[in-house]
Amino acid sequence: MDIVLEPIERYAEEHTTPPEPLLAELAKETRATLESPQMLTGTVEGRFLELLVYASGANRVLELGTYSGYSSLSMAAGLLAGGRIDTCELDENRATVALRYIDQSPYADRIQIHLSPALETIGRLEGEFDFVFIDADKPNYLNYYEAVLPRLSERGFIAADNTLWSGRVLDETAEEEGTRAIKAFNEHVKSDPRVTSVMLSVRDGVTLIRPKEGG
Repeated sequence: MDIVLEPIERYAEEHTTPPEPLLAELAKETRATLESPQMLTGTVEGRFLELLVYASGANRVLELGTYSGYSSLSMAAGLLAGGRIDTCELDENRATVALRYIDQSPYADRIQIHLSPALETIGRLEGEFDFVFIDADKPNYLNYYEAVLPRLSERGFIAADNTLWSGRVLDETAEEEGTRAIKAFNEHVKSDPRVTSVMLSVRDGVTLIRPKEGG
């Protein structure tokens, strides 16, 4: 199920600044060689993430779910000078592709891939995060959320991807684990008195979440 009609999505992409040649090549290789190419961030969401990082002045970014590195490289383009991204990936093949493109980019010194379970990596990393992008395994979304929420900086915030889950969130009888997990996450965030959130229909749904003052 398409969230946005394909002609509208195509129009939006045509009116978004195209990706740099390295990102375009990465997207091409991802679609040709990796499993689940629908997970590729793509032009519109990539630029959206870049601008979120840029507009917020984020200096420290945490990404849960590297995949092939497109989103890491997109966010790195919006970082302040001296900023850094820690990105978590479990699949060694995906991490290898991501690292190869990161090493070719101008941002190799800003991005660190952690090849280990994300919750373990969060526990090892010190300090606060200005921006957290959650785009990993759906059954752990609530665990990731609870792990990073208290680790946000004063003006830090979260972006959670795939929160419309190709429209399957509307299925009242859904039994598939990922669908149930995303629906549970969405309901939890909506009713969490500690945060303010907005769900956007960018690609497969992106929810932005910030803690309330004193929350």
